[in-house]
Amino acid sequence: MTADLPVSTPRLGDGDIRVLLLENIHEDGAEFLRAQGYQVETRKGALGEDELIEAVQGVHLLGIRSTTYVTERVLEHAPDLLSIGAFCIGTNQIDLKAAAARGVAVFNAPYSNTRSVVELAIGEIISLARRLNEKTNDMHAGVWNKSAQGSHEIRGRKLGIVGYGNIGSQLSVIAEALGMQVFYFDVADKLALGNAKRCATLHELLETVDVVTLHVDGRPGNAGLFGADEFARMKPRSLFLNLSRGILVDTKALRAHIESGHIAGAAVDVFPVEPKKQGDPFESDLRGLPNVILTPHVGGSTMEAQQDIGRFVAGKLHSYLAEGSTDLSPNLPHLQLPSYGEHHRLVHIHHNVPGVLSAINVVLGNHGVNIDGQTLGTRGEIGYVLTDIDKQLEPETLTALGTLPETIRLRQLS
Repeated sequence: MTADLPVSTPRLGDGDIRVLLLENIHEDGAEFLRAQGYQVETRKGALGEDELIEAVQGVHLLGIRSTTYVTERVLEHAPDLLSIGAFCIGTNQIDLKAAAARGVAVFNAPYSNTRSVVELAIGEIISLARRLNEKTNDMHAGVWNKSAQGSHEIRGRKLGIVGYGNIGSQLSVIAEALGMQVFYFDVADKLALGNAKRCATLHELLETVDVVTLHVDGRPGNAGLFGADEFARMKPRSLFLNLSRGILVDTKALRAHIESGHIAGAAVDVFPVEPKKQGDPFESDLRGLPNVILTPHVGGSTMEAQQDIGRFVAGKLHSYLAEGSTDLSPNLPHLQLPSYGEHHRLVHIHHNVPGVLSAINVVLGNHGVNIDGQTLGTRGEIGYVLTDIDKQLEPETLTALGTLPETIRLRQLS
């Protein structure tokens, strides 16, 4: 056991819980947590690593979106941190393995903004096919340019979806309803919806479709997924969209293919480097290009989506603190026990090695503690046990459990 791990967390009353929410998280999330009696601080912008280390001192729950990065160094300097909420779909901005190793549960909103991203993708495909951004710019400049040249319907066009998860599959259904032929590629074996056709390789998809849209996650292995070779394989005068992660695409290569005319238009919502707060300057290789739609990472930024995300992730944070529930956590085993009512609940996060459950129960038995309910889950190197017991543990019992060599974090909930 690493000496500086927070093996035991004192039992906290609701009024003792400190929450820090960054990056304009919807007020409904903050209000929900305040209603539980927690102390909630909100800040508008993202924080850099050093700023975050200073800000999380004494904080038990941290809420971020996509621009604040929770690194292993941040976690090393946050001994009181119990859980992190990513109020967005992705979690690549959080070191999930380091968080789990320190007993910090992570939660996100994998479904809440799906519809918003899909609607933006559909709107941008139509806008690019009709070259609407160029036409509106002409109109604002006082130029009347009424022409069908370069404008097309999307009906009958072939849409290629790279990544057939929650967003990609819903986009598939809506695009087909609009008359598009849908093809998709995913490294996992995903069931086709409607009449969508699966491509065996990414290259097959690129050589088949008229529109390519990316909907994959930001794991390190996906960095540089799309570069000069991939753009070259796309059909001449095809369209390209990236509404997923900025690290996926070589923007210099995209610019070169747009300038050459090989790519007829593009819509990009995410960038390798993004400003941390409102009003900061934005730089990109893609600025100033015709028929290129640039948006400031707003795929999920609708009032409906942000409200739902705020409520959903705040609810997950509270359930973890109050009940030990890790349902849908991307870095801990998924466990839930029914409400413990008159019982008392013990949360034990540990290194996943044989014999830990037996060791926990021996300690409880030796201290005269009766077990009313118990469940164990494992995920990679991490084990997680929820135990309902008939009485609150005495300090010496907590010490005995906390000093087990496998213990990472120990909490008594009531």
